[in-house]
Amino acid sequence: MSKNPTTIPRRQLGRQLRELRQAVGLSLADAARLIERGAGTLQRLEKGENPRIRQLDIETLCKLYSASQEQTQQMKALALQADRRTRPADDSYWWTRYEDLIPADFETYMSLELAAERITMYQPDTVPGIVQTADYARALDRVFFTSDTVTELEQRVQVRVQRQAAITRRLSPVEVDLLLDEAVLRRVAGSRKVMASQLRRLADTPPNVRVRVIPFSAGFPMGGHVGPFVMLEFPNDPGTGRPVEPTTIYVESYGTRLYYDDDIDVTRYRDAYMKIGRVALNEAESKHLLRSVAKEYEA
Repeated sequence: MSKNPTTIPRRQLGRQLRELRQAVGLSLADAARLIERGAGTLQRLEKGENPRIRQLDIETLCKLYSASQEQTQQMKALALQADRRTRPADDSYWWTRYEDLIPADFETYMSLELAAERITMYQPDTVPGIVQTADYARALDRVFFTSDTVTELEQRVQVRVQRQAAITRRLSPVEVDLLLDEAVLRRVAGSRKVMASQLRRLADTPPNVRVRVIPFSAGFPMGGHVGPFVMLEFPNDPGTGRPVEPTTIYVESYGTRLYYDDDIDVTRYRDAYMKIGRVALNEAESKHLLRSVAKEYEA
């Protein structure tokens, strides 16, 4: 698998270059030929998958697309952020220290999660990583990654823990709306002690993290099984007034990770979340159930 995951700056740069190209009516193949680059290279640039970006290519493309001087300077600035070789040492992409343990397509998710303004989640079977305790994460990974060393397992746990800075940071913490099936509360990960601690963590989340539980008594609100999914929404770019990314749906299953940002797909998942949410307990009721089940584990 490629170790060149996309990042927000790369995706922004690629999208803007694609829009400029389409505005002047050039095909990707024609544009690549006119700047004497391969079509595959330009396609990777537009998809945000090229980790090495040449300023000369950006200048040439902007000239070809008749971009204004202001647009050209904006593109060059984005290119500096997007180029792995010139990435500032601010630890924005801290997870690259663990890149041997993290699949490239999940690095993409982590970049999106970091930039999101609001995250909406539905989980029918496990607590999502962004709100897991270290012990809960360790219990799951110990079973799933059976060939890992103790050090590698602890590094995986640290990735999980460090991701949670998005919900606890002082400046603009991400808003999280989380729907959990009651099965998440009842299925034991690790031990009863681990579960009690995890459920109390969920009951005591900060105000920007709202947890609601779908009780078993609600039956099947969608008429069948709905797998886990995440909807990520993004703040507006001050320069353009548009979201830095389109609303994106992330769906993970065994061995696969999929991303959707088409309006039809986003609407479908948003509607599913609303329909499931209508039969969920409210926040106060959910906190009560979480604490009640935690006490059962502690008994």
